[in-house]
Amino acid sequence: MEAFISPGLVISLVFVVIGIFIIAKGLVIVRQSEVMVIERLGSFNRVLESGVNIIIPFIERPRPITMIRYVRMGEDYHPVTSDETRIDRRETVMDFPGQPVVTTDNVTVKINGALYYQIIDPRRAVYEVANMSQAVEVLAKTTLRSVVGKMELDKLFESRSEVNNAIQAEMEEPASKWGVKLTRVEVQDISMPEEVEEAMRLQMAAERKRRATVTEAEGEKSAAIAMAQGQRESAILNAQGDKESAILRAQGEQESIRLVLSAMGETEQNKQTVIGYLLGQSYIKVLPNMAKDGERIFVPYESSALLGSMGMFRELTGSPEDVVRQSLQRDGLRAGVLGSAADA
Repeated sequence: MEAFISPGLVISLVFVVIGIFIIAKGLVIVRQSEVMVIERLGSFNRVLESGVNIIIPFIERPRPITMIRYVRMGEDYHPVTSDETRIDRRETVMDFPGQPVVTTDNVTVKINGALYYQIIDPRRAVYEVANMSQAVEVLAKTTLRSVVGKMELDKLFESRSEVNNAIQAEMEEPASKWGVKLTRVEVQDISMPEEVEEAMRLQMAAERKRRATVTEAEGEKSAAIAMAQGQRESAILNAQGDKESAILRAQGEQESIRLVLSAMGETEQNKQTVIGYLLGQSYIKVLPNMAKDGERIFVPYESSALLGSMGMFRELTGSPEDVVRQSLQRDGLRAGVLGSAADA
């Protein structure tokens, strides 16, 4: 059997095996969204894109990149370091542990953030920085402290989007030198000391109480203004009514006096008589009200004289109403008009 195995066949088999090994080692399949940085004899040669690629074994080899990822176990984060020859160009999230940060009002808070980045230049990510993921993490932490350190605690809670945009803007230029593009930065959680949380709760309760007091005061103010406006409008309407009523009464009295004088004759003596009669009537109307205020009534001397004038006026000529009625009857007016004039 040994006679049939020639040295040439053995050599051929050896070359076949070596060729298969070389092909197996040199054939590289790169998946979609992945790349490989290839070095030839220790220097950069090319970047392999997705698909089937061939490299020269023992002369060309992929350059690995160091990546750090955090694994969350309960409340703690544990870093996991790995050397990867296949560089993922997809967007990657880095959820790093919470960092203590001091605000401008000297309050220490713990901020937990997440960083989204993407490797757009694999060559720079490998050769421009020793550990790309660690460099991005440290840059994010220092930038976070710098941005938050310029803000007060209340402003920090109100402006999370502004903090995210400021961190991204400050990290964009240095990260671009490493072939990394920052897509966004998110502040996930902000933890404060218990005494600060208690103070903020008391402040919020006091603010709500103040708002309730202000709202109640504004309501009372509006009600008082509305009531005052109503009273003002009511007083104006009452005054207008009193004014019109007084004008109508004055016009009626004026017409009555005019008719009496025209009936008696407009001499000076008749005018004095009519005036005295009208004043006496006013005193008579006031006397019942005066009697209600006390047991004794003091009547002025002028009142007695006026009452005497009224009696004399009636004895001589009768009442002014009778004089007016007689005058109108002589002029041929209707009885209905006489009654109206007498009542006025």
